[in-house]
Amino acid sequence: MAEFRNDARYDRDSVDHAPSEADLVGDGTPTEYIIDDAKVLNRTTRSELGSRLKSLEEATGYRLEVATVRKLEVEPDAFALGDKLLGKWYGQPDKQGILLIVTTGKDGALTGGPAFVKAVGEDLVDSVVGENIPILTEQEKYNATVLSSVERIAARLEGKEVPAAPQRADTERRRTYKTKAETEQKKPVTSTIVLTLLAISFVVPMLQYFGYTNKD
Repeated sequence: MAEFRNDARYDRDSVDHAPSEADLVGDGTPTEYIIDDAKVLNRTTRSELGSRLKSLEEATGYRLEVATVRKLEVEPDAFALGDKLLGKWYGQPDKQGILLIVTTGKDGALTGGPAFVKAVGEDLVDSVVGENIPILTEQEKYNATVLSSVERIAARLEGKEVPAAPQRADTERRRTYKTKAETEQKKPVTSTIVLTLLAISFVVPMLQYFGYTNKD
C-alpha cells in the first residue's frame, strides 16, 4: 500500500465510504508509485509495478504514478482529475505523469507534464486511453489494465519497441438473413428477371415455329 509524505493517512480499510477522488486529492504527495484507492490491484501487481516504475525513473528520469479510484465526484473527467493531482503533488509537473483508472466508469486517463507527454507521444496516450483501459476494464481485468499500460508507456520512454495494444474479442455474429430493406431493394430486380425469362420462354418457341414453317 502506498505511503505518503506530510503524515497523510492511507488506511482505506477503516473508511466507511467508497473511495473516490476526494480521497486522492486529500492525500499528500505519494512516496511510492501506486495508489490503489479502489482496491482492485493484488499484491503481486503492486510489487511488480513498484519495481518497474522505480527502475523506469532511475533509468530515464520520468516518474509515472499509477492511481485507481472508484468514481469521480467533482472533476468532469479522469484527465481533469489527473492534472489536478499532478498539480497538487508537484506544483508544475514536467517529467511526471499519472495513469489513472476509474473503475465505476470503466475509463481513465494518461496525462502529465509537458516533457512527459512529449516523450510518451499523443499517439500512445490515445491508444492507452482508447484501447488498454476500456477493453480490459470492461472485463474487470484491472491488474492487466495497469500492467499492460505501464509496459507500453515504459517501453516508449526507454526507447524500446512498444508492445501492441490489446484487441477486443470479435463477438459480433454475422447474420445470414437479409433485412426488410434489402429484400425490398431486390424485389424490382427479381421481378424484371422473372418477366424477361417468361418473355423468352414464349418468344423463342414462336420464332422457331415460324422458322420451320417458312422453310416448308
